[in-house]
Order: sequence, then C-alpha cells, then structure tokens
Amino acid sequence: MSPSTTPVQGRAPRRPGVLAVDEGTTGTRAGVVRQDGSVAHVVYRPIGVDHPDHDSVEQDAAEIWTATLAVCREALAAAHADGVEVTAVALSTQRATAVLWDRATGRPLAPAVVWQDRRHAGDLLAFEADWDADLLARTGRPVGSRSPFYWAARQIAGNPRVRDAAEDGRLLFGTVDTWLAWNLTGGTAYATTPTNACSTGGYLLREHAWHTDWIERLGFPARLLPGLRSDDEVLGVTDEGVLGLAVPIAASMGDQHAALIALGGLEAGDAMCMYGTGTFADAATGTEVYPPVPGADGVLAHVGRREGDTTQFSLEAYCSTTGSALRWFCEDLGFFQTPAEISALAARADSSGGAWFVPALAGVRTPRWSPRATAALSGLTLATGRAELARAVLEGIAHSVCDLVDGVTATTGAPLRRIRVGGGVAGSDTLMQIQADLIGLPLERDADSATASLRGTAYLAGARQGLWPSLRTIVEAQPVGRVFEPALGPAERDGRRAAWRAVLAPRLAGAAGEHQTG
Repeated sequence: MSPSTTPVQGRAPRRPGVLAVDEGTTGTRAGVVRQDGSVAHVVYRPIGVDHPDHDSVEQDAAEIWTATLAVCREALAAAHADGVEVTAVALSTQRATAVLWDRATGRPLAPAVVWQDRRHAGDLLAFEADWDADLLARTGRPVGSRSPFYWAARQIAGNPRVRDAAEDGRLLFGTVDTWLAWNLTGGTAYATTPTNACSTGGYLLREHAWHTDWIERLGFPARLLPGLRSDDEVLGVTDEGVLGLAVPIAASMGDQHAALIALGGLEAGDAMCMYGTGTFADAATGTEVYPPVPGADGVLAHVGRREGDTTQFSLEAYCSTTGSALRWFCEDLGFFQTPAEISALAARADSSGGAWFVPALAGVRTPRWSPRATAALSGLTLATGRAELARAVLEGIAHSVCDLVDGVTATTGAPLRRIRVGGGVAGSDTLMQIQADLIGLPLERDADSATASLRGTAYLAGARQGLWPSLRTIVEAQPVGRVFEPALGPAERDGRRAAWRAVLAPRLAGAAGEHQTG
C-alpha cells in the first residue's frame, strides 16, 4: 500500500519525493530525490556483463530487473522510515541495450545485447553506401557498428524461442527503459522515450517517430516497436504488487541526457563532461539539429530532452579510455599504486618534460574515427621521472577530452557558454586544472556528480508533476561546485594543442575507410 500522508498527532507530515532509478551497464542504483533536489537513501547493486567472444557483449535481462527491483524496494523502505512519501518514479537507463521477452511469461528469450556489442559490424557495412547519408541527416548517426534492430531480426530468424514467440504474437522488444517500465507496471506499459530511442539509430529526430523504412530494411517488423512518449510523459502507473505503491512513472531518460540536466545543460551552449571509464562530452543545442562536419568524427546529434511537444537537442562525443587508462597504468602495468597517486605525483611536476601519452587503448573516435588506433608513450628520456610520467598521463587524457569539446564546437560553429564536470575521475584537482587550462574555459565540478543521472530524470519528473515550479527552478537551486579557472594564455594554449595534434596524427594513420561507430 502507498504510505499514508495523513499527519499523526505529534508527527510531522510526510515530505514528497521522487524514486529515481539509474540503471547503468555494470550496476543499478536507486535513491529518493527530495524537495530540495538532493538525493538520499541511495542503494546500489552490481550487474554482470558477459563477453562470449571478442565482439559480443551481453547481459541477463532478468538480472537487470531483479537487481532494479531490489534497490527500489530498499530505497523505498528507507524513505518511508525517514518520513518521505514517494509520489512518482523516474527512470534513467543505459541507452541502446536491447531486450527480447515473452509477453505471456514475462521472461527474456535471449541474453540482452549491450550497446557495446559489435557482433554484426561486418553485416552492417553493406548498408553504409545506401543509408549513411539518410541516417546522418534524419537520425543523427550513421549505420554504425551495432544495431539493436538488426540483432533482433537475426534472433527472430535464428533463435527458435524468439521465432515461436514472434509467430504466436507473444514477442516484445525494447531498450532497458521499456523492459523496466513493463515490469514496474505489471505489463501494462510498452513504450520508450526519445533520449533512449535516438541511440538505437532508428529514431527520426525532428519527427519524433520511428524510421520504419530503415528498421524494416534491417529485417525487424515495425509492429513490434514500442510506443514513443516524451521524456516527461507518464509511461504508466506502478503495480502495487510490485513496489507496494501505485504512482506514475513520470519521466524516463537515457543516462547521459539525465546527467546533462542535473549539470545545468538546459540552454544552447551549456555543456557537461562526465569522466568515468571513458568520458562523455554533451552540449545542449536548443531546438536546432546540427549535422556532422568534416574533421569532427564521432560527434552525434541526440535529443537532449523532450518536454511535452517540444524537443531540445544536444550533441555528444565520447572517448573510451579515461578511468580505464588510469587503471591500466595502476593494475595492469603496476607503474603507480592508485589513480590518486597519479594525480598527486602530477601535481608536483611543472610539466611532463616533453613526455606524451596518447590514451588510445581502445581506438579513437574524435577528431577522426580510428578504431584501430593504438596508445603510445613517447618523448621519454633519462630525465623523465615518475612525476613527469604522471603529468603526461593526465595531460593525454585532458587533450583527448579537449578533442571532444573541439568537435562539438566545430559542429555548432559557436563556443560553449559553460562546462560543468562530474564523474569519479573528475575528482582529481590536478586533472581538472590541466583540463581548464587546455579548454580555456572555467570548469565547475558538480558538488554531487555521482548522482547526476538519478537527479536529472527526477527533476524532469518532479517538474512535470508539480513538485517544483519548473525544471530550471530546481536545477538552478543546486549548490555551486568548485570552479577551476584557466591559467594559460591563448598563445600558450594554442601551442600545446598544436603539439598534441602533431603527436596524435601518427596514431590516426590508416583511419581512412574504417567502419564508423553508431
């Protein structure tokens, strides 16, 4: 039953809050976002990721659901004990991971295919010549190296359980948000939202519709597509038998889009960088969709958020080795004990002494898509010490993130107004100062970036449900984080960036003609 809001003599009335779920690739968390915009009662559970072969990445959708249900129930219990009444649910999820399940039994019919999966990259190459131009203009991304629709079509063709369910009318398909909403509502909600749909490569950005010609060309039956809602539209009402309360699922977003909201990316020119295993750079572009430009590979157009009938767009670029590069130096090579030691050592060095690190441990996406690019340590001499090497490591990461920012600004043709940063790796003061110096803009480190995705989608839900007067009101009410001011002049900054491009260029050799990512 839903917690009572009736005041009890001697007890304060319950305070409203939003149960927010952040379902990531390696774990799921839930917490309750309160009236002041802070989040409490955060509960986390890890989720397994399987790699059956070099190109395949899979998850157990049943595990995703049971882990999500467990953290939701625990967060709700803690909130109830704390005098908070949950009035809505908000979902933030990994985006292009897809699930096939049985409408009758509710069970997955195959392992979920994760957004990193590349098993069908070779097959998809055959579509590029005829479809890339159309898809880039209309969906914001090329054919790419993965497609949930193509994967699902191959499952229907080759997996007897999936084929039988399709023939019997029992087959359902969706990204993780669709899977969770369907389960939370007892099987009544079957929908997705633009910030999740756009990452599938089959969503028409301007029309708020599925690109059915492309999806059916991939062999996927359009009748199985989930319905499209706005990001702040109610997907359904939770089943009391599932969560113990019946409240609306009032918002659902892709995780990076939710984080962009929490970090203040509401207007064109507002941007964020989230530093984790890799780094995402996202920038709001207002109501305009920007097509790709030469020299800025990997910068993709997205829906930033859709409120009601209005879409606000964004651009996103990504580098895959940030925190993973630090772990590589520490755990695999044993050069340093911890990432914190790298930061502390780098702070002691005025410069890298001519040493360079190119963190292309998993290829390069921006400024030129080169999946076969490799990492490099260069410029080492007998004078290179551990402090200089540490400095080179952080400078290489910072330059790679600068490439993302440069790609975004080259695409829009305009500078960014503001950048807020978050993620675990952003906790390094040394890295953030180097980053501000190389970008040439102040960087504000969010005071609670670890919960950005939880808070962003909850802010959208709460604003729509009347918990706050507007989305802007609650976003701007959040505490200001630490600001890192650039200390380099334009000439020195330009010189360092030019030197980086000269170091990076040999690593990009052979990029021409390589398959682009989606």
